Amino acid sequence: MARRNDELAAVIAETGWSQPALAAAVVRVAAEVGADELLTVKRSHIAMWISGTRPRGRAGDILRETLSRRLRRPVTLAEIGLAGKVPDVVARSEWDTDTLTTLVDLGRDSMDRERRRLLAGAAYSVGGLVLPGEPWWDEAPERARARAEGPSRRVGETEVRAVREMTEFFSRRDQRHGGVDGRTALHQYIVDDVARYVGGVFGSERVRRSLYSAAAEAVYVAGWMGFDASRHEAARRHFTLALKLAAEADDAPLAGHILRAMAHQAMDLGHPRAALDLATASVERERYARAAPRERALIGIVRARALALDGRRSSAVAAVRQAEADLDRAASGDDEPKRVWFFQEASLAHETARTLWALGDLDGALRHFRDSVRRREAGSFSRTHAVTLGYMGTVQAGQGDIDAACRTWSRALDAMDGVQSGRAREAAVTMRTVLSPFRHRGIPSVSEVDARARAVLQRVI
Repeated sequence: MARRNDELAAVIAETGWSQPALAAAVVRVAAEVGADELLTVKRSHIAMWISGTRPRGRAGDILRETLSRRLRRPVTLAEIGLAGKVPDVVARSEWDTDTLTTLVDLGRDSMDRERRRLLAGAAYSVGGLVLPGEPWWDEAPERARARAEGPSRRVGETEVRAVREMTEFFSRRDQRHGGVDGRTALHQYIVDDVARYVGGVFGSERVRRSLYSAAAEAVYVAGWMGFDASRHEAARRHFTLALKLAAEADDAPLAGHILRAMAHQAMDLGHPRAALDLATASVERERYARAAPRERALIGIVRARALALDGRRSSAVAAVRQAEADLDRAASGDDEPKRVWFFQEASLAHETARTLWALGDLDGALRHFRDSVRRREAGSFSRTHAVTLGYMGTVQAGQGDIDAACRTWSRALDAMDGVQSGRAREAAVTMRTVLSPFRHRGIPSVSEVDARARAVLQRVI
């Protein structure tokens, strides 16, 4: 007689779902990932799995993914009593699929309007944040070298420069206008040109690695623009693909840079455990050690916020100090990648403020937000400037100073002119939410900011 799966029962109880509700959720996830064989899952299946009957095929995997989304944290197969019995397909499939195949599939997705619509609205997959084991990273460059060469064109330094120039253009555009504007154009460039280069014929291993690194940065920027546009699952998938390309290029600092972005996204979406795992991975395997000082500072300060959200105050403060020291070592003549062009003192102050905010130090957070605003060139960083001011106003409101918050938010709304950004939109939503108790008290500054924020929500996609 099968042993009752008490581990699974406990996790289901944690979700607060009834068995019929869980069955319906499993069907939704199955439909999203194309597991048609699970579209008939019912309450009776859930009851059997709890009683000890093992899920068949991909069922255990889809079940784990469904529970992860509900609990907003990664749920492992071991946690639900299925370790070693069912392969972790959902988490592993993206890592096991050939990188070039995934890159080419971006083009197929873009041509399939219905698939693209579903992907844009897909729920952020917490289970998809589980990283592969050490052997996968060790073998990644060899997998790329062993990839069969197709009939594609010969690829050299000219193509590498072209990809890097296009990536830098979109990166700067994102900082100024937000991720909504231009994201489709970058995606199409990746589909039409970058995929063809990755599948090309290389004159040397050095050229191959350079092209793979350039491709990884392009896909990463597309992911970052998706993150800023609040297309979170699409962004996560781009980040994963970019990380695979970086691993196959054996570019440890770039892999750390991408893992840092994934941690940033996970934190903003409320998944602190997954974020800390990603932030920890961003400094492992020489990702931090081989990085230039400016990139070390960027990787380190995001890890500091992840530590703060996990309640590790002393470690978070130490990480902030290390990031400050790293940025102090950066100089304009350094041999550093162009992808870190944006990370200056203003950016460090912004992230430090968010770390202190997570630690409950509102005075310290406000001081660093002000320093960030003072140091930033607002014209070149309109989106980031608006988001910083939005956070700053929220901290002031949290301190009970609504008048100061309204003044700051008014500046944030000024900076949003011409910006198309999901994060800017979220700042406007926060303004209206915080001001709602004061909306009918006849306070002119509240009425003005509330009306302007409402107009932004009508304009920003």
